[in-house]
Amino acid sequence: MRSPVHLPLFAGEFLRGWVPFLLTWCLALIVIVGVGRGQLPEPVLGESVPRDVREMYDRGLEYLAKTQKENGGWSDNYGGPGGTGLALMAFLSSGDDPNFGQYSAVVRKALRFIISQQNAETGYIPNSMYEHGFAMLALAEAYGTVDDRDLWDKSSDAKSRRSIGQALELAVRCAITSQKKNPYGGWRYSPDARDADTSVSGAVMVGLLAARNAGIEVPDAVIDKAVAYFASMTSSGGSVGYSGGVGGFGESLARSSIATLVFAIAKRKDLKQYKSALGYIASQLEGTDASWAEYGRYYQAQALFQGDVEAWKKWNNALIRRLRPMQNADGSFTGTLGPTVSTSMNLLALALNYRFLPIYER
Repeated sequence: MRSPVHLPLFAGEFLRGWVPFLLTWCLALIVIVGVGRGQLPEPVLGESVPRDVREMYDRGLEYLAKTQKENGGWSDNYGGPGGTGLALMAFLSSGDDPNFGQYSAVVRKALRFIISQQNAETGYIPNSMYEHGFAMLALAEAYGTVDDRDLWDKSSDAKSRRSIGQALELAVRCAITSQKKNPYGGWRYSPDARDADTSVSGAVMVGLLAARNAGIEVPDAVIDKAVAYFASMTSSGGSVGYSGGVGGFGESLARSSIATLVFAIAKRKDLKQYKSALGYIASQLEGTDASWAEYGRYYQAQALFQGDVEAWKKWNNALIRRLRPMQNADGSFTGTLGPTVSTSMNLLALALNYRFLPIYER
């Protein structure tokens, strides 16, 4: 019988020979991965989410879940496909498992509602390209995350039983077709419009960029035309016009944030217009668009995070302090866009603390 000491001795000799090699290989792998991935965003995913954020977010999701209608939408004036898309993203961005978590039924009902509202032939999600853009963004963020093999049941209308991917491809095709009709290269309320504005164009453009990020084909020409439109609407000082050229309707933090976000996600940070728009919003961290505060916060959070993390940190800390006393007892937020969208947009402004949505990656 072998002495029990032989195996440990053999293992020790083996490890003494291989440990240097393994250490060298691991170090080389770390360098390769680091080079391949590029510079990691700061702050990185995994940092602790502030307690105030978690509490506000949880209460907000509880409110949205309780007020969702049986058909998957919401009942207030902005509870259509676009508002439903924003609410859906609020649930997806919290990190809760969308397939088996506590809000999985809410997520599926919201997706069924959005897809059921879509025109099966044109891909248009009514009642405006605003709604279409936000709904398309939600579909893109859900695509590949939500298992839709059992999304529909036998009682569902057969015409509506599209997968998330099929609905997203249709929505992208509609946006591209709409842009081809538009001499400005942007979008307006109607898919057949021949004028454009930076607010609607921002909603559609971010949806298209999210779809492209999810693997759906979006031609470079489409992105380039829209980026050129935003560049033409951005002044040297960073203010962004609404429609009809630079200076239309005065300065707006929301519009400058939209342009900054579009340039950043489209990977056009080389543009002078990007730098001027980012400089404009970074220099006004205490400012807000009073009339559409939650709308502005939604875009400003993403734009600052994409462009200037240190500025975002400062702005985010102030946002948490500002929103905490504004949340109602039922978890909702009161705003000009109705409780569903106001609550969803405020939550999404806070969602950069979680950074689970692909569109929130830097």
